[in-house]
Amino acid sequence: MLDSVLIANRGEIACRIIKTARRLGLRTIAVYSEADRDALHVRMADEAVAIGPSPSSESYLVGARILEAAKATGAASIHPGYGFLSENAAFAEACKAAGIVFVGPSAAAIRSMGLKDGAKALMEKAGVPVVPGYHGERQEAEFLKQKAYEIGYPVLIKAVAGGGGKGMRRVDKAIEFEAALASAQREARSAFGDARVLIEKFVLNPRHIEIQVFGDGKGNAVHLFERDCSAQRRHQKVLEEAPAPGMTQETRAAMGAAAVAAAKAVNYAGAGTIEFIADGSGTLRPDGFWFMEMNTRLQVEHPVTEMITGQDLVEWQFRIASGEGLPLSQEEIAISGHAVEVRLYAEDPDTGFLPSTGRLDLLELPETEGVRIDTGVETGAEISAFYDPMIAKLIAYGPDRQTALDRLAAQFDRSLIAGPKNNLAFLAALVAHEEVRRGGFDTGLIDRDLARLTTGRVGEAAIEAAVAALVLPEAAAARAGWQDPFAATSGFELAGIRRIGVGVEVDGEPREVTISWWGGEASVSGPSHDTPRTGAGRVVRSDRGVYAVEGGRAVLVTLVDHLARVAEDAEAASAVKAPMHGKVIAVDVAPGDRVEKGDRLAVVEAMKMEHAITAPRDGTVEAVFVTEGAQVDQGAPVVALADED
Repeated sequence: MLDSVLIANRGEIACRIIKTARRLGLRTIAVYSEADRDALHVRMADEAVAIGPSPSSESYLVGARILEAAKATGAASIHPGYGFLSENAAFAEACKAAGIVFVGPSAAAIRSMGLKDGAKALMEKAGVPVVPGYHGERQEAEFLKQKAYEIGYPVLIKAVAGGGGKGMRRVDKAIEFEAALASAQREARSAFGDARVLIEKFVLNPRHIEIQVFGDGKGNAVHLFERDCSAQRRHQKVLEEAPAPGMTQETRAAMGAAAVAAAKAVNYAGAGTIEFIADGSGTLRPDGFWFMEMNTRLQVEHPVTEMITGQDLVEWQFRIASGEGLPLSQEEIAISGHAVEVRLYAEDPDTGFLPSTGRLDLLELPETEGVRIDTGVETGAEISAFYDPMIAKLIAYGPDRQTALDRLAAQFDRSLIAGPKNNLAFLAALVAHEEVRRGGFDTGLIDRDLARLTTGRVGEAAIEAAVAALVLPEAAAARAGWQDPFAATSGFELAGIRRIGVGVEVDGEPREVTISWWGGEASVSGPSHDTPRTGAGRVVRSDRGVYAVEGGRAVLVTLVDHLARVAEDAEAASAVKAPMHGKVIAVDVAPGDRVEKGDRLAVVEAMKMEHAITAPRDGTVEAVFVTEGAQVDQGAPVVALADED
């Protein structure tokens, strides 16, 4: 067994790898950027090495700095986790040249499976079924549009070097093709440094099913069954489970055999995942699935496989990297029970899932029966704009699927988050959805039912309790029935009845509430709504104000400085603002242009995903405040728009 490992990653996956490495007796070394100086994974490791500024392109993606840290600390191996350098063949080669074990496949295997077009050609030779499409070298827009016509709409444009939904666009009509192609290529170039794409037939009612494989690099490979990752948003996985609902033994055997053949075709070593698209219009069939890609690394969703097989996949990685054989034969691997995983993100479902940043003023994820929590943050941690905004993975296990889903729902009810916007309430609604409960859903479910999955809000009683905690003495706020209120100087007289109107903002929206005070008693009144209180509720203090947390959602209540607000409103009345921190990659308008509601004004890139800023109304562009390539902060003005006469 190896004696030490440097984890070339951050966040929850770094913490998860450290736990297994420590159990196996390995000395653990973390690396960190300036933004992660106080991160949980840094504190968990035996040693930690600074590797550069906050942007990943200057720290976690700089292989030379990772290797310098490994040499300086005497690390015997480097575990890349997922993302960053995990599928970088040049980095794997550099590790080998430095005499450091790369805990992953060979550089040759990474290269063979790293480009989607080459991987599909290789799979065809190995007898693995592939989706019909164009996987060639020609990249002229007119040529690709012709190929899309020949394949037949709808089609999927996919980045050749892609992953994580980046550089991927579904196109339903020929008239939409050029714009979708340009956007996919631009996003692919930004995310992977490679703008090439391929065109594939879009399978209607698709299900995304993947097979976990392991190889020993000596010609042997096994699979650890399937995971269903069909609940997706923008081609990114939201909910994963194992085993797949409706999977038959015949189809499982066919998929498993195809996945093992794929791994053997590249003499694979370590953990990998073969991703298939399956026809979900009926029962899963042995002849109704096609190869999409291979991920030559550990997957985000690997815990569901661990839960149903009882195996530690990171331990398997370390054992194979140490030169041992496969820990179990195919016949010794069995399925027991059911597991479901969701990804808890700092993102705002109410604004198209835009990434949200800032400090986690509260993070309570109490472990409940049958639930595993993988996280790399805690209360007080900063969700940075530089990295993926994952807060945690919640993995529920049970003897059957319904028990696992019930346990996950119970976990949602007990979890509390305040700070950046997050998708906790959305995940709770998704897990409660009848199609998910029935197991009869495909990759289009979330898009079809998005409005329903994102309904709901914090109730007025909760908001008024937060106002009480903000402006009333502690005893009065406590009588509102909420935990953790804090005192504020009221300035009210204690004799007679006094009433005063107080201006507050609830997540930036102004409203007036009335404070009544008499004989030492106080109350808050505002608009009356009969919204029932559901789930966990909490009032949470912050130096920014007071949060009302309820039912997986949180709103921030602050006092209003009326004079400042009037000036700010007058200045910003015509401004269209950036919805998140990011880089401006396109500006589509100039002063004097007339625009209609919904027209694209600019495009901001955040976390290597594009987000269009559109006109909120008809009008004329008065001014443009940004230029292509500039960085903008959340809430910064992008365009000034004058109403039409």
